[in-house]
Amino acid sequence: MKNSVIVGLTGQTGAGKSTISAIFREKGYSIIDADMIARQVMEKGKPCLAEIIRTFGGNIIDDNGNLYRKKLAEIVFSDKENLEKLNSITYPYIITEISDNIDSLVSQDNKFILLDAPTLFESNADRLCDVIVSVLAEPEIRKKRIISRDNLTPEQAQKRMNSQHNDGFFIENSDYIINNNDLPDKLGEKVAGIVGRIEKLLEK
Repeated sequence: MKNSVIVGLTGQTGAGKSTISAIFREKGYSIIDADMIARQVMEKGKPCLAEIIRTFGGNIIDDNGNLYRKKLAEIVFSDKENLEKLNSITYPYIITEISDNIDSLVSQDNKFILLDAPTLFESNADRLCDVIVSVLAEPEIRKKRIISRDNLTPEQAQKRMNSQHNDGFFIENSDYIINNNDLPDKLGEKVAGIVGRIEKLLEK
């Protein structure tokens, strides 16, 4: 019998993954936020940031020595090769932190752990998970959400969308798919159904 279940939550940008992560939290899941970990490993003075600066130059940091995220985003989301370079630098640091977080939560007897990771597959963090849940939404809905959330132009939002996998990839590589085109009250029902199935894994 398993002592814990690690659920990987991912999906396309603008699909509403954060909303669904919050619902899992309400259901009693311990949350590991990969975005937050990514920010931490790229903080001033960290070896990850030093590698990024060596690769992309000093103009990606501000006067205080902190990462100028918007400038870096302009560079990597306009050039697939640059995005791959950035990922090859950051992912090993991120995966190490995620693994440490999982080990800590499991040792504290947390039964259900959710890894909220936009780049779950790209970073190979999916190998740390027992179950994969992906969130999808219609392209126009996603674009509107991204523009509103990140204060981007339609062109910038589209570049970010283009840098990601299509629906078919997520459908093929996930245990569960949540289509988030509905009103928020529908999401609770969808997540509850998935949570019920996941809970049965500890009974085996």
